[in-house]
Formats: sequence, C-alpha cells, structure tokens
Amino acid sequence: MQVSKQVSNTRVSKSARRRFGGAVAAVAVLGLAACGGGQSGSIQAGGGQAGAGGAPKVAAVIKGLDNPFFQAMQKGIQDDSAATGIQTTVQAATSVTDTTGQADKLTGLAGQDYNCYVVNPISGTNLVQGIAQLASSGKTIVNIDSPVDPAAAQAASAKIATYIGTDNNAAGKTAAQEMGTLLPSGGKVAVVGGIAGDVTSGDRVQGFTGGVGANIQVVQTVAANWDRQEALTQATNILAAHPDVTGIFAANDDMGLGVTRAVANAGKTGQVHVVSVDGNPDALAAVQSGELAATVAQYPYAIGEMGVDACRAAVSGATLPARVDAPVALVTKANADQAIAAAPKPFASYANPFSALIKK
Repeated sequence: MQVSKQVSNTRVSKSARRRFGGAVAAVAVLGLAACGGGQSGSIQAGGGQAGAGGAPKVAAVIKGLDNPFFQAMQKGIQDDSAATGIQTTVQAATSVTDTTGQADKLTGLAGQDYNCYVVNPISGTNLVQGIAQLASSGKTIVNIDSPVDPAAAQAASAKIATYIGTDNNAAGKTAAQEMGTLLPSGGKVAVVGGIAGDVTSGDRVQGFTGGVGANIQVVQTVAANWDRQEALTQATNILAAHPDVTGIFAANDDMGLGVTRAVANAGKTGQVHVVSVDGNPDALAAVQSGELAATVAQYPYAIGEMGVDACRAAVSGATLPARVDAPVALVTKANADQAIAAAPKPFASYANPFSALIKK
C-alpha cells in the first residue's frame, strides 16, 4: 500500500454517510487513543499474563494513523488480540512519512520482552536497524503490507518469518479484467500511476497493462504521485489529448476520485469508465453512486489480523509460509452496499492459513 490514501470530501448518500461515519469514527477513536494525545502512539490490547501458557507477547510497529488505511490495520491487530486474549502493543509513526520516528519506536521496543514483532515499514530500509537488533536476539519478525528490502534484511542477518500483503500485480490484473467487462467491444484507455519508480504503483500498473485484452489499447500512462488533485489535472490533460478514451485505470482510489472529477468536468460520466485500487470509504461510496465504475478493495484490517495470528502460530512452534497474499475483492455497483456494510472487514470469506497452524 502506498502512503497517500487520505479521506476527503465526496458526494455520498445519507445512508452511506451514516454507515461509514460509524466505521470511520470507531477507527479514528482507536487512532487517537493509540497516538496517546499525539505522542507515542502506543496502545495495549488483550489481557491475562503476557506470555503465559506459551501465548505470544506481541509488539507491532505500523505506519501513521493519519491515514485511514493504517487505522483499519491497527483495528485488525487490536480486535484479534482482544479476541484471543493476548497482550499486544501497537506503536505507530506520527505520519506516513515519519521514517525516523517509526524506526525509533521499533528500536525502543526491540530491547523489551516481546517475543514476536509485527513490522509495517514506511520504506524498505527504515526499520533495518531495529530488525537487526531483533534478529540478534532471536525474536520472530512478521512483515506486513510493505516489504522489508530483502538485501537490507540479508545484510542485517535478519530472517523475516513471513510476509503478509496484497499481491499488487494481481490487483492490477483484476482491474484489467473489469475494464474488459466494461468495454466488451474494446477501446482506448489510459493509466494513472502513483510515484514513478514506486514498487506498489509499478506492480499495479504492470498488472493492469499486462491484463487487458488485445482489443484494448493503452494510449497513455502518466504518474500522479498518489495525489487526487494531480490526478485530476493529469486526467484532464489525457481527456483533452485523447477525446476517444473510454476507460482510465488509477493505481489508487485517491487518484481514481481525482480522475472521476475530471471525467465529470468533461461531461463524460458514464462514458469514460474509471477503475481504481484500494477500497477506501470515499471510493466505495463513489462506486455505490456510480461515479467510480469499480475498485479492487484490499483489506488492511485482515492484514493486521493475520499478522497477530502469524505470531501466535510461530510462538506455538509452527513453521510459517514465506508469503501469504492478503484478500482483495472487486467492488462494483452490484455489491457496493455489501462492501460498505462490512467495512473495514472484508465482505467475503477469505483464507487465513495461520489459523490452522496455531498449535493449541
């Protein structure tokens, strides 16, 4: 997941606002509690004697709670910890760009008596110092959402027990398949990526461009830096340069919503189909209203939940799979109500391989 999934105002129905208001308010309260009044971002969940009876004592370090994606991730961690009665401490960066502050939090926790650490690094290398400290102490390291750079981990002699995250290439392919459904006779489409050189954006764009049918031509690919306003500008330029474009793929929802505004400004809503990735509240509401054709939703709640379960399985003696793909789901107007009602949890069942690995 990239670091620019921010909630902004969009036109939604009263019922959608009421449903999302409750869900977002709940995670926002958790986010404020976790920030400790804007300081450490630490909160404990679960109960009972830490480490008793072989139960893990878990520390999680995640990205900034200024972003609803990571609020949902934190809620998944806390809900799973509370349900299983284990002690978990979550610390979050002060923002999604606070690489040094996040590293300091992990370093501070590394010397404490946790036996499993869940890490969600802002960059591939910013947590390496803390990870090296954990590795030297023989602690279990579970990597979620954004991968630790493999070369950096190897240099630190750190073994990541498992990685849990979205297969972004597959998400792009799912978006391509939906675009094919929306354009059965083919047509010209454009692509709006995130930051040039960003791995997440690259994987999603590659998945989309490689997944469209032979009857669909990608006429232009631009970068909009994960920003809604920049995506609006870029899409406006695309529509002017290619008035016959009938579809646009955006690598995240925030950019997708900027694209839908450009499409609306051009008077082409319903004529130019916009598909994006993430499944954030604004995007789900836009799919419900018909402004956005579809979004490929990913689920940070489930990623956080599985991170805790991976710790439980590891501490119980199980060998963890090297990688587990987190659930994604295509959300269209046909199932948007269902997706909104279930948020931030997935609205469909999904496989959690760690549940079967936990030894009682």
